[in-house]
Amino acid sequence: MKTFTQLVKNLKNDFSKLKSIRVAVLGDSATQFLSQALRGTGYDYGLDLNIWEADFNQIERQVFDPTSELYEFNPEIVVIFHSSHKLLGRYNKLKPEAYSTLADSQMELIDGINSSIGLNCSAKIICFNYTEIDDTVFGNYSGKFESSFIFQLRKLNYQLMQYASGHAGFYICDLSSIQNLHGRKTFFQPSIYINSEMVVSIEIMPDVASRTLDLISAMNGRVNKCLILDLDNTTWGGVIGDDGLENIQIGSLGIGKAFTEFQYWAKKLKNRGIILAVCSKNTESVAKEPFEKHPDMVLRLDDIAVFVANWNNKADNIRLIQSILNIGFDSMVFLDDNPFERNIVRENIPGIIVPELPEDPAEYLEYLYSLNLFETVSYSNEDAERTKQYQVEAKRSIMQKSFVNEDDFLKSLDMVSVIEPFNKFNTPRVAQLSQRSNQFNLRTMRYTESDIETISTSEKHLSFSFTLEDKFGDNGLICVIILEKEDSETLFIDTWFMSCRVLKRGMENFVTNTIVQSGTRHGFKRLKGEFIPTAKNGMVEDHYKNLGFTFDNGFWFLDLKSYEERTAFITAKPVNLQ
Repeated sequence: MKTFTQLVKNLKNDFSKLKSIRVAVLGDSATQFLSQALRGTGYDYGLDLNIWEADFNQIERQVFDPTSELYEFNPEIVVIFHSSHKLLGRYNKLKPEAYSTLADSQMELIDGINSSIGLNCSAKIICFNYTEIDDTVFGNYSGKFESSFIFQLRKLNYQLMQYASGHAGFYICDLSSIQNLHGRKTFFQPSIYINSEMVVSIEIMPDVASRTLDLISAMNGRVNKCLILDLDNTTWGGVIGDDGLENIQIGSLGIGKAFTEFQYWAKKLKNRGIILAVCSKNTESVAKEPFEKHPDMVLRLDDIAVFVANWNNKADNIRLIQSILNIGFDSMVFLDDNPFERNIVRENIPGIIVPELPEDPAEYLEYLYSLNLFETVSYSNEDAERTKQYQVEAKRSIMQKSFVNEDDFLKSLDMVSVIEPFNKFNTPRVAQLSQRSNQFNLRTMRYTESDIETISTSEKHLSFSFTLEDKFGDNGLICVIILEKEDSETLFIDTWFMSCRVLKRGMENFVTNTIVQSGTRHGFKRLKGEFIPTAKNGMVEDHYKNLGFTFDNGFWFLDLKSYEERTAFITAKPVNLQ
């Protein structure tokens, strides 16, 4: 991680080609250095943070005044930093009988801030949680005594997590974990605080900025989706081809414990929805043997979406994995104990993340924890099924090679799609897909669950969600369309994004047929589309052209009356179709 000085040097770089995001920073302590660190870190994340910083200790004035400079700035993201030190100051001034009310009253303030920002602008909120300050007034008894400051602080952090789980668009940046990682003596420096009101040391500022940018990036579609594992001395200790099944190191003893815990971490990521793949220089049957036969293996073959083990170059094998998964290299993380292999992959696959694993396997996990590689701002039940979906996709790819004619292959899949408007059941997945879709995303719109709920009840919009199932399995919800009624004759395609898992199966034609039918049924005469280019969506630059739209003055138009239905070997199952 860069030092604060290095981040400040980033401020001299050219930000003009980066995606710009308006970010407001409000704190009850000094935030000047935080703002610099955020902007400097933003450059490394490919983002131009246009930062407006409130005056010192002006959170409430800016938030609760509808005419304030905050709302004039119209931020996309608001960062709220209430420090534990100011909270301790409030606690100190309370009467003893009111000590136990501190957490509840602070949560009332946070709820008011969230509500007021929601009323006056559409910004998402990142709220820093509260680092622990143990004033030791009650010693260890603090954990049993509700009126102690440390009890109230821990209660507040718990209530903050509960609040965030129930409020879309409100996110927590875990400042407390950063202090736990580095230690309070490094995180907070009393002499600097006394003279400057800074509660985060310069040394720790890059970590705070990085964690904040992880959230901002995830809100804007930058998420890591796949973990690629080397095997020998990475997933287990030893070399399976030389040492044999009984001698590789996994289990509960010695260094084997480190590899077992590493596997548990990977398994939890898989259960969360991260795709696991294997890339190993090995004979495939030998490489698979521990997954199939070793009693101490945590990971099994059904946890691995794509398993590639041969003697080819690892960079080439990762390209093969990417071609099967159809995701960007910049959303893939590759772990390998061998520095030579790591450098080969870094040099040949731009964008892929290749952490510099420590030499000691016992240090793997603590190092990986510190990197926060798999930030997310959403989770849905479908995530847990992702590995199975990609395993099925690999089977489809193999089957497709046996067909000479593509139409015959598509017919053989027996594809079925359920078409629904937005509802309370699909809203989490729709919002999540908007955050994760980068390549097949015509205008790269991002939505929170509250945004989707608003659109679902809007008289001005028509909404569509599409699932796709075939004889191999169910892909779940894979495509979203939002149509805006621009005038009495025109429907504007405000949003069209789709999972890349279902490319080349005729889904584009099927979706077009569906929205044309809906537009005609509602009495509209044309569809109007727009392509807004980004660094990642070049694959759909000719999307509207390929569907028969004509280009005029920056937009694409399709006449509904003259439209001829396009071929799609998909059976529709509409449910309350709009």
